Amino acid sequence: MRSTAILLFTLLTTTLAQATTWTLPPSDIDIVGQVKVIEASQEDTLLDIARQYGIGQDAILMANPFVDRWLPSEGTKVVIPGRYILPQAERTGLVINLPEMRLYYFLKPEKGKKPVVITHPISIGRMDWSTPMGKTTVVRKQKDPTWIPPQSLKKEAIEAGNPPLPDVVPPGPTNPLGRHALYLGTAGYLIHGTDKPFGIGMRVTHGCLRMYPEDIEKLFDQVPVGTPVQLVNQPIKLGWLAGSLFIELHPPLEENEKEYGDDYMQKVREAIASFLEKSDNGKKINPARENIVIDEMALELAVFEKNGIPVLISK
Repeated sequence: MRSTAILLFTLLTTTLAQATTWTLPPSDIDIVGQVKVIEASQEDTLLDIARQYGIGQDAILMANPFVDRWLPSEGTKVVIPGRYILPQAERTGLVINLPEMRLYYFLKPEKGKKPVVITHPISIGRMDWSTPMGKTTVVRKQKDPTWIPPQSLKKEAIEAGNPPLPDVVPPGPTNPLGRHALYLGTAGYLIHGTDKPFGIGMRVTHGCLRMYPEDIEKLFDQVPVGTPVQLVNQPIKLGWLAGSLFIELHPPLEENEKEYGDDYMQKVREAIASFLEKSDNGKKINPARENIVIDEMALELAVFEKNGIPVLISK
């Protein structure tokens, strides 16, 4: 019965193909999307495929560790890691999971319609310019924004031996903010487009959140000013699907590697114990789940791979 329910849910989501929008599942389901396998064509790079399917660069590489990112031969099987466990956060507004480098937008449902969740890959701040965690809001929206480089970036450019940055970068094809920007309540931080889309899904920014131009264009029209934003740090995600427990693992952010040490498995076991103890809203979970049996072989493989794809770990 359980496997039948999982199969049914998967079949329902496969009809969405390349979509990044799903009906928000009921409270006993934490997973959306699907993993699929496609064949590369002669002219494809992995980065082309990633962009076509709404995946970031690091995510497509982790899912395909033995495929050449620049020259996958024609007919090469490429895994599209398009299935996600929803982050453990209030399902409202924008939720951004930094280690996953992915944004989730929980839209307020229109009257008579079911709530949906939209997800997009993002780039985040590199280690020396970390994107801050916490809660904020969208305070302003700007189409064709002007970029005023801060003094810190001007200094960095000079020290790196690069041409000095101008005082003002007007709207245009070389503007690093792209054509759309959402300004956050945390001063100096934005969600914006880019003139370098190949870097989406990597730690390459100075703290802002970058998106593919086509993704931010859609999000710009959907997100109103005042939308809440939650930035979380969850390299270990757990969720339920039809009474079965799944885990989705990502490498921790570099600045957190010392915290995880050499025993990532211990952190995973602690996360599982905590997740089984309480549900999202802090109440005791369904008693039927308290006696869940962990498939140790599946768990060990998931920890070894840490490829960002949800894995069934209960028997």
